[in-house]
Amino acid sequence: MLLYLHGFTSAPQSHKARALQARMVARGCGDRFVCPQLPPSPREAIALAERLVAGAAAPVTLVGSSLGGYYATWLAERHDLRAVLVNPAVVAHLSLQQFVGPQTNLYTGERFDFTLGHVEELRAIEVPRIAEPGRFWLLVEEGDEVLDYRQAVQRYRGARQTVLPGGDHSFTRWPDYMDGIIGFAGLA
Repeated sequence: MLLYLHGFTSAPQSHKARALQARMVARGCGDRFVCPQLPPSPREAIALAERLVAGAAAPVTLVGSSLGGYYATWLAERHDLRAVLVNPAVVAHLSLQQFVGPQTNLYTGERFDFTLGHVEELRAIEVPRIAEPGRFWLLVEEGDEVLDYRQAVQRYRGARQTVLPGGDHSFTRWPDYMDGIIGFAGLA
């Protein structure tokens, strides 16, 4: 199973999630793609992902984008899973603190309050050091205007890394890497 974890104020309707699902369907493994709508609470988002991991009938590979990459890191370390991290948040409790207050989901229009309690929930799941870098594949674009790609390169030292010039936080070269992600998940 490939469990895709979207970013902050994102949703399963995001471009990357829909494109990866379509590619998996085209390759005959669409039934192994799961992308839940993550709740605004990091604690609740992790609990939902853990239920999906626990209930999976096949090995799970995580794909996390931005905040989803932060979640995927914690889940991969806790459950000995492989993970692909796309422009991941590295210190989410610091980078998202500036967004405390009312927020709107970019895809669903749902409004929610992002609180200091949520920031503390993020702090509680920080992974200061990766135990097994070989389980990770980092995909970053140097032009990410939201997160400093160099933090991710440092944090995931020893992992497979694809560092590309230009681009932006959306990871503009996504179509070029979907087949590789499917293969990394053992679904090729």
